[in-house]
Amino acid sequence: MKRNGFLVALLTAASFAAFGQTDTAQPRRQTGFGRILEQVTKSTSSGGVTSSEIASGLKEALRIGINKGADKASAVDGYYKNPLIKIIMPPEAQQVEKRLRQVGLGKQVDSFIMELNRSAEDAAKEAKPIFLTALTQMTIQDAVGILRGEPNAATQYLKRTTTSQLVTAFTPVIEKALKKNNASQHYADIVNTYNRLPFVAKKADPDITRYATTRAVDGMFTLIEQEEREIRKNPAARVNDLLRRVFGS
Repeated sequence: MKRNGFLVALLTAASFAAFGQTDTAQPRRQTGFGRILEQVTKSTSSGGVTSSEIASGLKEALRIGINKGADKASAVDGYYKNPLIKIIMPPEAQQVEKRLRQVGLGKQVDSFIMELNRSAEDAAKEAKPIFLTALTQMTIQDAVGILRGEPNAATQYLKRTTTSQLVTAFTPVIEKALKKNNASQHYADIVNTYNRLPFVAKKADPDITRYATTRAVDGMFTLIEQEEREIRKNPAARVNDLLRRVFGS
């Protein structure tokens, strides 16, 4: 058991050494792998981080990231004024947008884009319980694998385990919000107007719900990934003793 605890702690320390966590206050002390080994030896000899604590710490970090990410996304302008996740016209409709702006319909296009993002902000309120349920199903093996993985490994885990549920939950909310804000009707009007313009060779699809849902879900993962990276690299983001122990190993 002690050896297993040592190996888990070693994997944890090696994983997070990649994020550049060095001791700048004592530059003359041992660095590199020797420094990691020294820290792990001290940690395990004094009853250091266990595999169970690693799982608990990772779940707590994700819970914090999920809450922050979902709150940011679901706030007014959470999508609309965040250039990382703002939903713009679908790629196949960007030529539509260009032509409509040229003929003086820019205000209608701008109104649609804002309403599109409002629908995503409404849908983001549904994300928290789905993400939190996924955390309860995370195993110790999952947690150790995430700590050994890439800087966004936890976000990738959530993508694998929640995307289909998020799409299912977001779709009716976005559809309802698009109707409530008249965005779906505005988009249909925009596209149908474009389709009636002379010399339009390829007609655009006036159905917007699937595109908006996909972009809304992708935006949620973008925000959670930001939070994950912050907790991994920034000690100040580790808001309790458990996180400081696990992520500082």
